Amino acid sequence: MRIAMLSVHSSPLARLGGKEAGGMNVYVRELARELGARGVPVDIFTRSQNRADPTIEPLSCGVRVVNLHAGPPVPYDKNLLLTYLPEFVSRVRCFADGEDLTYDLIHSHYWLSGEAALRLRRSWGVPVLHMFHTLGAMKNSVARSQEETETSLRIGIERRLMREVDAVVAATPLDKAQMVWNYGADTERIRVVPCGVDLKRFRPLDRTEARASLGLPAQERLLLCVGRMEPLKGMDALIRALAQLRAGDRPWSATVQVLLIGGEGEGEPERWNSEQRRLDALRRELGVAAVVRFLGAQPQQLLPAYLAAADVVAVPSHYESFGMVALEALACGAVVVASHAGGLALTIEDERSGLLFPPDDHEALAAQIARVLDDEALAARLRAGALRRATEYGWGNVARRIVALYEDLLDRRASERAALRSVG
Repeated sequence: MRIAMLSVHSSPLARLGGKEAGGMNVYVRELARELGARGVPVDIFTRSQNRADPTIEPLSCGVRVVNLHAGPPVPYDKNLLLTYLPEFVSRVRCFADGEDLTYDLIHSHYWLSGEAALRLRRSWGVPVLHMFHTLGAMKNSVARSQEETETSLRIGIERRLMREVDAVVAATPLDKAQMVWNYGADTERIRVVPCGVDLKRFRPLDRTEARASLGLPAQERLLLCVGRMEPLKGMDALIRALAQLRAGDRPWSATVQVLLIGGEGEGEPERWNSEQRRLDALRRELGVAAVVRFLGAQPQQLLPAYLAAADVVAVPSHYESFGMVALEALACGAVVVASHAGGLALTIEDERSGLLFPPDDHEALAAQIARVLDDEALAARLRAGALRRATEYGWGNVARRIVALYEDLLDRRASERAALRSVG
């Protein structure tokens, strides 16, 4: 069995927290690694954003990232990439022909890759398994501006993919239900397989040592948020919560700080996008600019130390289909305070493995953070619950279920072909 995995608009090797790099990149990379370790070869096809990128970058045993030139060699608006999708698909075919390879199944990620997968299926005649990661209709349901709104073209493509691909992976039962509610998807086509976490990389670390290794202050109360700089991530609620906490009279009030991982660092304001500029204006307006730090996108290998260094990891998103960062924080034994938006409410067990609050409610977020900072016994109980919860999501379990789904699709395709031959 050989798999062609498609991640058109974003490479699994991209730095996390960049413009188009987040949980999906982690999912693609870690699932592919686990598949390779199980003897399933995987080629991950992605659009190169740099002419200097080699065509083939080995990722792990049996897994390669294949960088294909299609469109401008720079980060590009994902909606405009549809123009270059025929070129991307053609280059995938040429690569396979040039390597004399055949693929048994296409596993596509995100709506752009799904569109490419359907075009490749016409040439290769193999099954397509698709994962959306986020849904345009759900993003629009929480959008607060035209800038946040997904196009009708994306919505239409997602609806067609749900009808035409061979199977869809949903990260949670709620993710599956949202496909049915918003798109009229056929439940028989959807399989629920959760996202995973690397339990060897994301594990408990000593907080003092983690802070020392990162050059972070030893005595401050640190609130960490990791994600792309976009309104959907709700970082403004965390900044407002910080201002409220610092205005209080608790012993720790004057020591609370926020660290934001994602976007660009403090020293590169000319590269900030509109959301990062908005957050900068907000921290200044609220008088907390000195204690809200933009750390920029960070290498994946440093993320466990940041998660371990935090007193609280906040995930204030307005919508998450699953919430990969929250799961990684649980695996580090961090105290997670998250909105009960989308999959977060299912990943985190409220009061057991973390605390939940209503999305876009900075007062509720501040109250939950204060509970943790006030009560070390509560924090210790949540950290223990987080570790227990994370053990359920190892990548080995996820890959086993995905391989079973691959095998089911291949068996079904073989049966269909046998039936056609018998009729002929």
